[in-house]
Amino acid sequence: MSVNLSINQLEMTRTASNMYRHLGRYRTWLGVLSLWLVTAQPVWALDPLLTVTEKSVSATPAAALPGDRSAGICEFGTLANPLPLQDAVERALCNNPKTREAWANVKIQAAAVGIGRGAYLPQISGNWQGTRDDSVTNVNGLPAYDSNYKNFLKTDSVTASWVLYDFGGRKAALQNATALLAAAQANQQAVLETAFANIAKDYYAAQAAQGAFAAAQEVEHTANDSFQVATARVDKGVAPISDQLQAQTSYAEAVVNRTKAQGDWQTALGTLASDMDLDPTGPVTLPDVGDGVAPDSEYDNSIADLIREAKRLHPSVIAAEAQVEAAEAKVKQTRAAGMPSLSLVAKYSQNNQPTSLEIGIPQFPASGHEWYLGVQVTIPIFEGFVRTYQVRQAEAQTELQRDTLDEVRQQVSLDVWTSYQALQTSTQNLGNSATLLDIAQRSYTAAQHRYQVGVGNMIELLSAQSSLAGAKRQRIQALTDWRSARLQLAAKLGRLGMWKLTGN
Repeated sequence: MSVNLSINQLEMTRTASNMYRHLGRYRTWLGVLSLWLVTAQPVWALDPLLTVTEKSVSATPAAALPGDRSAGICEFGTLANPLPLQDAVERALCNNPKTREAWANVKIQAAAVGIGRGAYLPQISGNWQGTRDDSVTNVNGLPAYDSNYKNFLKTDSVTASWVLYDFGGRKAALQNATALLAAAQANQQAVLETAFANIAKDYYAAQAAQGAFAAAQEVEHTANDSFQVATARVDKGVAPISDQLQAQTSYAEAVVNRTKAQGDWQTALGTLASDMDLDPTGPVTLPDVGDGVAPDSEYDNSIADLIREAKRLHPSVIAAEAQVEAAEAKVKQTRAAGMPSLSLVAKYSQNNQPTSLEIGIPQFPASGHEWYLGVQVTIPIFEGFVRTYQVRQAEAQTELQRDTLDEVRQQVSLDVWTSYQALQTSTQNLGNSATLLDIAQRSYTAAQHRYQVGVGNMIELLSAQSSLAGAKRQRIQALTDWRSARLQLAAKLGRLGMWKLTGN
């Protein structure tokens, strides 16, 4: 139901007269300006309500990580040789479909904020109509009263409506849109950190596979050397033929292992290239795994403190909290939509409709205009109980978002705990693997010397050789596992950024 309360027209005559005069004066210029806006610059390219700012929408899909201005360039040349981890991360963040989806969602929600702000502004629309009117009247028995008129009729009008009060509906809608924008921004941060961690994991996996392949090549060469020594001793008659066969078997196994390691390495490189949106067949070269690892004290805080921090600051938690705020605002918005609203309404129209005094008298050119200015009160009286169930639906959605927030916090706690334990294990294995490699190297050197001087046997040499190969693989894996675990924990804590690549 609508109730129109019109202001006394006589009291508005002077104001209306001024309005008509100014409207006529500026109508031509307004028309020219509107034509320029439509032809020279699309309306959708404008942002008069300042919703797309540096803080709300990043310039590229990869520019939301704090302090990562370098990651927001998204302009790349040829692939570096060897490829550093930072370059791989930047390419992946810019080209990953999930990061682009998260970025697009932020832009969608930023536009929704603009819609919420625009609801506070008046709505103005114009209408123009031109028609060709052919009117023929034949009076039976009285041809003198017949008429045949052809006119071109024009009508133009301007209508304005401005909601003055709606019991907080627009405010709640804007709060809902703002909260959803915050959720989208936090979600983009979480997606970026996940993509960051995944590309780092694949990078270190490829680097470990490359190191394993290099180690397999060394083992193959060593096994071949042992086979040649055993063959020479058998030829001289100082060793049994079984030594030669055992050494040859070990060499054949080393060739098989080297071939498998090469296949694993190429597979890992293809995965890394795919992460960067590159052709898996393209050449990718990684630096060798270095021993320059110095465990820091960044994560020496108790695990309980780290979990509490993550449950408070992790982007996925912030996104879930914003979703709860948006759902609460949606409840207020739904309730307010069922309340009365007060609007200011106005209209001015003019036409050139001809007039005639009576039948048989020719039409005379004429013009007319109409205007009104008033207030309108809209009161929803009965909506078939739709509003009741809409409110219940919004309240249930809020309850769902609260449960989702609890689930996210629980998952963040588990992720931090798992990543923390993985880092602790990797840190300890750094020293263990170094010790193991040193012992295995010395053991092999001793066994090789003993066999060459004739006091050792082939079984001892092959055992030391196998232990050395395993120790090399474990050392490479320990180095890459520690680097990867460090970044994985940073991601689970919500601390991941380009600066984390220092020393990796």
